[in-house]
Amino acid sequence: MSTPEPRGLPAGYARPAPGTDAPLISPAYRSTAARAPSRPLVALTPGLNELTGPLFGMDRVRPGDADLSRGPSGDALGQRIVVAGRVLDADGRPIPDALIEIWQANASGRYHHERDNWPAPLDPNFSGGGRTVTDEEGHYRFLTIKPGAYPWANHVNAWRPAHIHVSLFGRSFSQRLVTQMYFPDDPLFFQDPILGAIPDPAARRRLVSAYDHALTEAQWALGFRWDIVLRGPLAVPFEPLSEQDHHG
Repeated sequence: MSTPEPRGLPAGYARPAPGTDAPLISPAYRSTAARAPSRPLVALTPGLNELTGPLFGMDRVRPGDADLSRGPSGDALGQRIVVAGRVLDADGRPIPDALIEIWQANASGRYHHERDNWPAPLDPNFSGGGRTVTDEEGHYRFLTIKPGAYPWANHVNAWRPAHIHVSLFGRSFSQRLVTQMYFPDDPLFFQDPILGAIPDPAARRRLVSAYDHALTEAQWALGFRWDIVLRGPLAVPFEPLSEQDHHG
């Protein structure tokens, strides 16, 4: 099921190429059958409320919010990694002042969440959540721990590849996109129905970060670079709105 073209879009607005975003219902991703809308979507022209507010406050984002590698009593366990890149529009222009939030499992593949109770150890020094704001050139940077794989009940012996959930806000909370970043050469890609739900193989590859030795910090952290293109033929795939509040 495709999303209707919204009315009243600004000139030059470029839709993602066909096959970039996953369909609302993907049979291999079993829970989409229950969560996807059963009727055609209705496109609404954004009004003044959607375009102007409520706004997030820059003062709510502290410099330390982008460092997930330390907790209240010491260093988090696992491989430290730097995840950095740029947020760009369809024409390659930087998007400044975009709020980026991430959440992820810890090094053993467990979320710091009451509903995640599979027998993997929790890390008291790893909350799994962070945020930052892009600079004038669209750059962002996080210091975190490489997440572990974890099992889930989608199919027999199902495991999610290591990934980081990413949420991007524009100037208001109604302007939100959600996606996931993966790591190169993960052996679990072949059986992951979330990544596999994206029809275009080239679009799937745009969700996979690249190891960057120049970003790697000696004797401290490996570096992974991942640029986020919001629209156009090179857009990063984003999750349908019906899927964005679930920990897939």
